[in-house]
Amino acid sequence: MKRHLDIELTELQKLILTMSSLTEESIARSLAALLELNTQKAQTVIAEDIKVNELEVAIDDKCLHLIALYQPAAMDLRFIAMAMKMCTDLERIADLAVNICQRVLDIAGLPQLKPLIDIPKLAALAQSMLRDAVDAFVNRDVDLAKRVILRDDEADNLRNLVQSELVADYLGKDTATAPRAVALILVARYLERICDHTTNIAEDVIYMVKAALVKHHPEVL
Repeated sequence: MKRHLDIELTELQKLILTMSSLTEESIARSLAALLELNTQKAQTVIAEDIKVNELEVAIDDKCLHLIALYQPAAMDLRFIAMAMKMCTDLERIADLAVNICQRVLDIAGLPQLKPLIDIPKLAALAQSMLRDAVDAFVNRDVDLAKRVILRDDEADNLRNLVQSELVADYLGKDTATAPRAVALILVARYLERICDHTTNIAEDVIYMVKAALVKHHPEVL
């Protein structure tokens, strides 16, 4: 017979998966808004961020309820702690998607500064890392979590590439490009921060499964 706690933990996981799905969708829609400089799409992402915020509150409340009611230990307690930290990272990722959309609103009506190549690559990497981090969480897959962590350097490199190009080829040559160039630099930084948050999730998966802290111990990888 299933423990009542097991049923509750399954429900908690479903809430987290719903939140992660909404968050990943926010990344994709914010990129579409940027590529098209579409203010309506940008405003939709901003308006719908409330759904993610509401889920964060619901998950936190459920976690505290489970701790108070069941006094879980070992793996169950780590799962609940992971859920609380994960929903915080997911909420911040959604906020970063909103930040991207706010930059879209800043430069809407202006022509694209340049064809966007590396920013979509960085966005695709962020979505892929998030998807894999969530899969690692669901499947308790430590190896997949480690692969997510190791991809964070790729995100840093793409961010640096975008920033260097925009500073050297646009800001350094024509200050009139500043509003658009700065907006794109910020977008790259937001996307790189999204990758940082997915890395946090992957690190917490390893802790949840193995009770091993990897955040400041890269040798564990």
